[in-house]
Amino acid sequence: MKVVKESRAVQQISEYYKCSGKSVALVPTMGFLHEGHVSLMHKAKAENDILIVSIFVNPTQFGKGEDFDKYPRDIVRDFHICEKAGADYIFNPEVSEMYGENSFTKVSVSNVTQKLEGDFRPGHFDGVATVVTKLLNITAPRKFYLGQKDAQQNAVLKRMISDLNIDTELVVCETIREANGLAKSSRNTFLTEEQKQKASVLFFILNEGKRLILEEKISDTEFIYEYAEEILKEKAPEFELQYYKITDNEFLNEIKDLSGFSGEILISLACKAGNTRLIDNIIFSK
Repeated sequence: MKVVKESRAVQQISEYYKCSGKSVALVPTMGFLHEGHVSLMHKAKAENDILIVSIFVNPTQFGKGEDFDKYPRDIVRDFHICEKAGADYIFNPEVSEMYGENSFTKVSVSNVTQKLEGDFRPGHFDGVATVVTKLLNITAPRKFYLGQKDAQQNAVLKRMISDLNIDTELVVCETIREANGLAKSSRNTFLTEEQKQKASVLFFILNEGKRLILEEKISDTEFIYEYAEEILKEKAPEFELQYYKITDNEFLNEIKDLSGFSGEILISLACKAGNTRLIDNIIFSK
């Protein structure tokens, strides 16, 4: 396995393998890898010949006052994880390599970005869409792999690659969880042990929403919201729920009345445990 810092070198590597008839896959990450990332690497390597893992903490998707400077980084640790998982290359550019002195271009997706996370993190998805476009242009993968935990990000990127005719496929993989249901995340390192235990309530209220819809046949989403909030207040009153929403899984339009809805339902939430912001979701069909 090799670590490459220059984007032009990665382009040449990818082009060489594609000309040799081999398929190239990308797992884009911000590093400080965990079991969720490893599961993406395993799937990508099983389905493709060459695996590139990008490790880049992208400054343009962090807003003012967010945790860019504190975001955990450990490239030596990540190197060994990638090597063990079967990666062929790590693309680990500097910020100056990804964004030159005079970088005036950004990719902006409308509509699907202007809700949920978009209400709390303005400009975040411009940063995501721009850096992913650059990574796709650099690595030219047949497929790239992301986890379900970032459901809105996945919806944004699916819309982007469709609208811009980018020749790749996004493969969304199952969220990997702790034993108590907490979704694996690099930011979990900021949580205390008590917060980690209490955060199990997040996956619980997502599943309760699903149960109310599928088993209890509840169609009034306002009732489900209130029910979920009551459970959170009881189990973890110090947590701050920023949103708990029931939407479709393509355009992320909020569903008020489920009685006439048919298709994939996304229940997503964002919650602050102390200074750490956690997101999670559940997707199912009705």
